[in-house]
Amino acid sequence: MNRLAQETSPYLLQHAENPVDWYPWGPEALQKARETDKPILLSVGYSACHWCHVMAHESFEDPATAAVMNDYFINVKVDREERPDLDDIYMKATQLFQRGHGGWPMTVFLTPEGKPFHAGTYYPPQPLYGRPSFKQVMDAVIDAYRNRRAEVDNSAAQVAELLKSEPIITAESPADVLDSDLLANAVARLIRNADRMHGGLHTGGPKFPSPMNLDFLLRELTIERDREVEEVVTFTLEKMARGGMYDQLGFGFHRYSVDERWLVPHFEKMLYDNAQLARVYLHAYQLTGEALFERICREILTYAEREMLDAATGGFYSTQDADSEGEEGKFFLWTVDEVRGLLQPQMPDASIDAVLDYWDISEGGNFEGKNIPNVPRFLDDVARRHAWPPRRWNRRAACSGLPARRASSQAVTKKCWPPGTA
Repeated sequence: MNRLAQETSPYLLQHAENPVDWYPWGPEALQKARETDKPILLSVGYSACHWCHVMAHESFEDPATAAVMNDYFINVKVDREERPDLDDIYMKATQLFQRGHGGWPMTVFLTPEGKPFHAGTYYPPQPLYGRPSFKQVMDAVIDAYRNRRAEVDNSAAQVAELLKSEPIITAESPADVLDSDLLANAVARLIRNADRMHGGLHTGGPKFPSPMNLDFLLRELTIERDREVEEVVTFTLEKMARGGMYDQLGFGFHRYSVDERWLVPHFEKMLYDNAQLARVYLHAYQLTGEALFERICREILTYAEREMLDAATGGFYSTQDADSEGEEGKFFLWTVDEVRGLLQPQMPDASIDAVLDYWDISEGGNFEGKNIPNVPRFLDDVARRHAWPPRRWNRRAACSGLPARRASSQAVTKKCWPPGTA
């Protein structure tokens, strides 16, 4: 056990038995760094983060790696959901070092004063795909801190100044900070970069749903309807709703899509993502009257109430883990045999074939030999392909029997309460 055993954060408690001599963020860690003149190795993550788990298993549970960390660093663990203030500061620093990129786990090296001089995200135990190993990064940091200390301190001071100088809009800011031209330019830039083939506000993967940007565009459409803007937004919302990033059977959106087609998600689900997306789909429905957007909004709220609400307290859990039974996404993947086994007592084989076609479930699979349900074809097209009269065919028939198998993932991460109280 290390110092994290005294914490209440589920994420910190996950690391309480690491051989790493972890400190929680606080005066004790900073004082120890100053007394020993060691750099701080800050690791930021959260308990539902898949790659946080991976780095923990590969590095933080490894005695040899822990020995290097303990000998040369003061090691600090932070739960980003417990300390969003710290996460925000050091994520901005990470994005400076990584040319705009960031993510979790976040790995930041600090001077004893807490100023960042190098940062990254996940580091593998061995060099992989052009990414250095965690040990290589630590060795380089140790060498720089010991032999080029002036450069380290100068870099840390520059980064600290950049973080301090970030513009902040306040009530006293000049009136022209948010003028109409600025907003119009923002709309034009978002639309210019949009993916016209797969939906989204940029091309290529990974793709995040970006609910704030979509809601901004919808808000602008309420002021002035623009056909191109409306097409980009509605096309994106439709593609997201029909993709595998949306849980077609249990409802709710996963964190993001690793590909450009919204097919393969990073399987964790976040309460705040779904809260924002429910509002986006509601606003899109209010603006367009499109039934799909109304349905998705209702389904998101159904999911949140069913899976994220703690009935005993009335509070909501904040995340659901990406991993099930030690495997990422296992809970959300299907085989043809699984679907047939569930539906054969209820439906003839010809009807099951139509269901498989609708959800894009095949023998070969669309993800590592298994299937992520998604909707690449319109319902009417599937009905015609399988000679089903349209009046007999609806979405409820397509998913009949499947959600019952997985009514709850039982992978809820209880973030809102101290252990044992919820």
